Amino acid sequence: MCRTLDALFTLDLEIMNAIKIKLKGKPFEELQAESLSNLDALKQLKIKGLNNVVAVKVDGESRDLLSPVISGTELEPILLNTEEGLKIMRHSTSHVMAMAVRDLFPGTKVTIGPAIENGFYYDFDYERPFKEEDLPEIEKKMKEIVEMDLPFKREEMSSQEALDFFMREGEDYKVELIRDLGEERVTLYTQGNFTDLCRGPHVTSTGRIKAFQLNKVAGAYWRGDENRAMLSRIYGLAFADRKNLREYLRKLEEAKKRDHIKLGHQLGLFSSHEEIGAGLIVWHPKGAMLRHILEEFEIREHLKRGYELAKGPQILKTDLWKKSGHFENYRENMYFTEIDKQSYGIKPMNCLSHMLIYSSTIRSYRDLPKRYFEMGTVHRHERSGVLHGLLRVREFTQDDAHILCTPEQLDGEIKDVLDFVKDVMGIFQFEYELEISTKPEKSIGSDEDWERATKALIGAMEGHGLPYQVNEGDGAFYGPKIDVKLKDALGRKWQCATIQCDFTLPERFNLVYIDKDGQKHRPAMIHRVILGAMERFIGVLIEHYGGAFPAWLSPVQAVVLTVTDRNISHGQKVLGALLEAEIRVEGDFRNEKLGLKVREAQMQKIPYMLIIGDRESEEGGVTPRLRNGKNLPFMSQNEVIDFIHEECKQRR
Repeated sequence: MCRTLDALFTLDLEIMNAIKIKLKGKPFEELQAESLSNLDALKQLKIKGLNNVVAVKVDGESRDLLSPVISGTELEPILLNTEEGLKIMRHSTSHVMAMAVRDLFPGTKVTIGPAIENGFYYDFDYERPFKEEDLPEIEKKMKEIVEMDLPFKREEMSSQEALDFFMREGEDYKVELIRDLGEERVTLYTQGNFTDLCRGPHVTSTGRIKAFQLNKVAGAYWRGDENRAMLSRIYGLAFADRKNLREYLRKLEEAKKRDHIKLGHQLGLFSSHEEIGAGLIVWHPKGAMLRHILEEFEIREHLKRGYELAKGPQILKTDLWKKSGHFENYRENMYFTEIDKQSYGIKPMNCLSHMLIYSSTIRSYRDLPKRYFEMGTVHRHERSGVLHGLLRVREFTQDDAHILCTPEQLDGEIKDVLDFVKDVMGIFQFEYELEISTKPEKSIGSDEDWERATKALIGAMEGHGLPYQVNEGDGAFYGPKIDVKLKDALGRKWQCATIQCDFTLPERFNLVYIDKDGQKHRPAMIHRVILGAMERFIGVLIEHYGGAFPAWLSPVQAVVLTVTDRNISHGQKVLGALLEAEIRVEGDFRNEKLGLKVREAQMQKIPYMLIIGDRESEEGGVTPRLRNGKNLPFMSQNEVIDFIHEECKQRR
């Protein structure tokens, strides 16, 4: 009898200790344990590739591997070689860097250290700014911490306990963060002698960090406020393994070679000058030609898709900007002036003039859609700290268009714009991703209109079978938008094209059309750019092609190179024939060695070098050489013209 009771008691304990758990997509299993971590559970569930797991999702929420398992939940391993896994590892690496800095530079105050694309950063407050020369020592210390394989220990405590702790440590910035959070409880993570305020999760220990490198130092205001303390921001790179880190470093070196500012100077495309002002670009002849080619291409592409050309003034009365909501929601990005005691705003966008064009006459549903296109130059007050070459400027020209249509036409118009983007990006050999940005805190218009606009954009993408990401709260103040993120030859992402859906501004400007029922109805409006800002797009193009533009786009398509002075006469004839055939060509008839002329033409990345020696002069032709060094067979004057025209027609 006693044995039977003992057996039942033991069975009851086993039942009490049983933990029901499941992997995503699998049935529940029972695990026997008094105390079990998420890592222990994964081991018992015998998942494959456990060494590659850095954290786990518990019912969809990211948690540490060492956190206690919760019975009845679903586990999903987070692998290191995924976007989320890399983010966790990179954030853990930032904690290692903060520990190293504190050890090496006593008295340093730590602020925040998030993971970013390809790496991490941490902002520090020290008695002096950190310098590039400090990085090797910090990196060496980080490697020592990694070798120690210190565990990342998570601790939850009351906000008051955390405040007391960081006050004792003299960490003023952490104290401010905790107070601003306004939460009853917070979490801290400790590795070795370093404790940080952090939600986590983290990798299990510092030894899980395999490949990192510190790469630069910059200044950063606390919380981005230029009235607060200037901090030292140390950036680092972190990857799953040394191979991926080496590959990224190789791409960085390649990116330096492709730097659009360096190439812009080398190729004579553009410049900027302190005498003129920051963020303002001077276009040199070759750069102006490149812009002209792109703008001419844009106009042709728009006209054949049913767009009409429009043009609005550079300044509009401030009252109009108040009516549109720009004055209230976008004023800090605008410039204003006064004429005859009347306030004017220099336009940051082109939509107001286009709406005035629409409202200049009565519109019928039969007139819609109306598609107004403008190569519109705008001005925006960007902070000096973010200005960079062509990529961030204060004056730029957009391939801007506004489509006014019936609500029933909206889906088709958005899909047509998406097709337009696809066609154009294919020509420039860009892959791209889509991202929809939703209603921001600072916005105008009703929730109903925002919902209609957001559904229209999502419906068009899903109707096209296009994958997309959601960027919560980053829409324009008047409507949601689809952002197109281009991927260049090095896999870097650039935001250029955008498609915005708007029911609010048509309401504010009382835009109407007469429908079939004879009643006035409100049109929908699409704001969209395809290339975006011409300056930014050209900067991206320079880096994408490394300055070696395809022949159809190249400011100079060919250069005629003579071997000796006796070949100049024929060279001039060839030059004239190519100019007559509308080929952008230059002549180099200097009394210099041919090798020097060829090297200089290659440095200028000119697609075709047309070499003229004695044979070419006698037979009336040229010997073409490509910028990659390949020599083509002898061609007659007409043959080389046809060859270049055909290459340009193929746009390759």
